[in-house]
Amino acid sequence: MLMQRLLAEGLGTCLLLATIVGSGIMGDALANGQPGAALLPHAIAIGAMLFVLITLFGPVSGAHFNPAVTMVFAIRRDLPAADAFAYVIVQIGAAMLGVWLAHLMFDLDVLQVSERVRTGPGQWTAEVVATAGLVFVIFAGLRVAPHLIAVMVGLYIMAALWFTASTSFANPAVTIARSLTATFSGIQPADVIPFLASQILGALLGWQLASLVYLGHPKA
Repeated sequence: MLMQRLLAEGLGTCLLLATIVGSGIMGDALANGQPGAALLPHAIAIGAMLFVLITLFGPVSGAHFNPAVTMVFAIRRDLPAADAFAYVIVQIGAAMLGVWLAHLMFDLDVLQVSERVRTGPGQWTAEVVATAGLVFVIFAGLRVAPHLIAVMVGLYIMAALWFTASTSFANPAVTIARSLTATFSGIQPADVIPFLASQILGALLGWQLASLVYLGHPKA
C-alpha cells in the first residue's frame, strides 16, 4: 500500500537526518576544534544508519530517502509519477523533522538557519560526483548484487564523506533540511539551489553510466 511505503520513507528519512545532524553535533563537541576528528565518527554513524535503514525499509518502499533517487526510478517508470511526487514530499518533510528532532535531543533551539558557507565550483563538482556515484552504486548493485545494496550504499557514503569536497550531501531532501541547522552539518540557504542542481545532474549521470556499463549484463 502507498501509505505504508510513505510511512517507511518518512521514518527512514527522519532517522537519517537525525543521525546526520546529531552525529555532527556530538562529533563536533568531542573533537576539540579538530574538524577531521569530528568527521570520522560522523561518517561512521551515517554509514551504519544507512545500512540499518535500507535493510529494514528496502523491502517496503525501496528505501530511497532521497528525491534524486526517486526521480531516477520515476524516469525509468519503475515508480508511478504520482507515487514519486508523494515520496519526494514526504522525504523533504521528514528530513526537516529529523533535523528538529536532533536539535531537541541536544537541547538546542529547534528552529535555526545555517550560516555555513558551502559554495563554489569545487563544491558543486563534488556534489555531481557524490550523487552520480551514489546512483551508480544503487543501480549497479541492483544489477549484480541486490542483497548487498545496504552494505554498498552505507560504505559508499562513508567514503564519499571523506573524498568529496562537499562531504557528500548527494540528496536534495538532506540539503534542504540541513539549511535549517546552524550546527556542524549546516549549509546556508543561499547555497542550497546550486547543490540541488548539481545533485540532479549527478543522479542522471550516475544512472546513465550504470546503464552503459551494464548494458546487456544479466541480473544477479
